Amino acid sequence: MLWGRRPGDPGRPRLTTTSAQSAELARPTRPAQAQALEPLPSSLPALAAGAGCARSQRPGPQAAMAAGAGARPAPRWLRALAEPLSAAQLRRLEEHRYSAAGISLFEPPLQLYWTWLLQWVPLWIAPNSITLLGLAVNLLTTLVLISYCPTITEEAPYWTYLLCALGLFIYQSLDAIDGKQARRTNSCSPLGELFDHGCDSLSTVFMAVGASIAVRLGTHPDWLFFCSFIGMFMFYCAHWQTYVSGVLRFGKVDVTEIQVALMIVFVLSTFGGATMWDYTIPVLEIKLKIFPVLGVVGGAIFSCSNYFHVILHGGVGKNGSTIAGTSVLSPGLHIGIIIILAIMIYKKSATNVFEKHPCLYTLMFGCVFAKVAQKLVVISSFDMVMYFSALCLQISRHLHLNIFKTSCHQAPEQVQVLPSKNHQNNTD
Repeated sequence: MLWGRRPGDPGRPRLTTTSAQSAELARPTRPAQAQALEPLPSSLPALAAGAGCARSQRPGPQAAMAAGAGARPAPRWLRALAEPLSAAQLRRLEEHRYSAAGISLFEPPLQLYWTWLLQWVPLWIAPNSITLLGLAVNLLTTLVLISYCPTITEEAPYWTYLLCALGLFIYQSLDAIDGKQARRTNSCSPLGELFDHGCDSLSTVFMAVGASIAVRLGTHPDWLFFCSFIGMFMFYCAHWQTYVSGVLRFGKVDVTEIQVALMIVFVLSTFGGATMWDYTIPVLEIKLKIFPVLGVVGGAIFSCSNYFHVILHGGVGKNGSTIAGTSVLSPGLHIGIIIILAIMIYKKSATNVFEKHPCLYTLMFGCVFAKVAQKLVVISSFDMVMYFSALCLQISRHLHLNIFKTSCHQAPEQVQVLPSKNHQNNTD
């Protein structure tokens, strides 16, 4: 999803100043170093308010004098959270244009439903609000299922599987119409793309955990580990090839088809129970749960072959490099370290931490994955939230955007339509 110019005047928001504040502003300007090191905690409340406004009050003159006289350099981590992007990165962000190509099998019929659904969405609802709502629904329904099956070997009540299927359907629907809402309200921007893919990276982790619970993969730890982490790896590879070629490509079998398959698994577990997947097929002497696993393996091989073909041969930079002019293999270091560490801990842990706490194990590594995936598109969980919040706030200030409000003014065109295959799906 791409969205959002700030409503009203394109300039920065006005600040109402009191007489004391006016006197302070008239004082001699502090050195540039002291100004640059001033922290920006006032930005965080703006995210909740959705207005992107600065503080209504400034420190008094005495506090300002004390800060200017004895200010110490702020910690590096605090400055990174306040301004995650450099000036050069912000300039490249202004030049960014979203490009996508390809169309999946289920997309044409679902486009009819998504277009109909969009008609019921008021114009005043911001696209990012739609994205965030879909993420919240998907996370909450999956957390209910996790609470009943912390080791992925238990069988949850039937209604929890149906609730997950419904939550995934709602997430898919809202994720599909957020980009349409952005184009409908003329509020497209790179911030929307960043926000959408950030939410998608988290949803990928929760979908993998929920599907594993639905088929009781905890009885086979090796299968569980593979199915939990292969989804993260494929999501990362999809954006890896975008980083190389500048175009987000969708195959005939892509995320939409995977989500539909997961909804079918949830519905089957609703009526047959999770233990139905332990049924052994006569003659073949294999359990029913092997078929979903084989589907994951086949889909991973098919998708990764396409991704790496683009990664190795589709570089658009100098001498076949990435769009940033770096090596096409450089993004592999980050995801490779995460997966290698996850495998080492899984195999070498003396306390069998993965077998005893598979949900917690996967979710914690999923948070780290979401952070590196987000950096590729442009964290204990608290660190990830702080990083993502500071990132969105900095971009919104730089581009004069509003995060959770739409604009009635025409926004600059940010979507590049490819002449061969036009993709107007959920992720623009």
